[in-house]
Amino acid sequence: MSLITCAFCKGKGKDPFGLLSKLADCQVCKGTGKVEVSRPMVECAFCKGTGRHPHLRITCSACRGKGFTAFRGAKEECSNCGGTGYKVDENLPCSVCRGTGVVPKK
Repeated sequence: MSLITCAFCKGKGKDPFGLLSKLADCQVCKGTGKVEVSRPMVECAFCKGTGRHPHLRITCSACRGKGFTAFRGAKEECSNCGGTGYKVDENLPCSVCRGTGVVPKK
């Protein structure tokens, strides 16, 4: 956020047209002569606007990262991770945008 001079009253803080009264405050800046504006935002390129960290993987707790489970000597593909040995954690926020999905435009 940054403060800029009010374009409506040109920073004077008074109603430039004097419609209500010659002493009336500017309706845009409320008599301060300054207006607070936010920087333009764009979608975060790292997480593609989701707000979640896209590459953070956690070792599967069911197969301990092996991709398969063994039961009585028989090996089966882990149903928890689909045989990959890891799971993508959907709840960890993006480290670039801090979970908002947007970053300030440069």
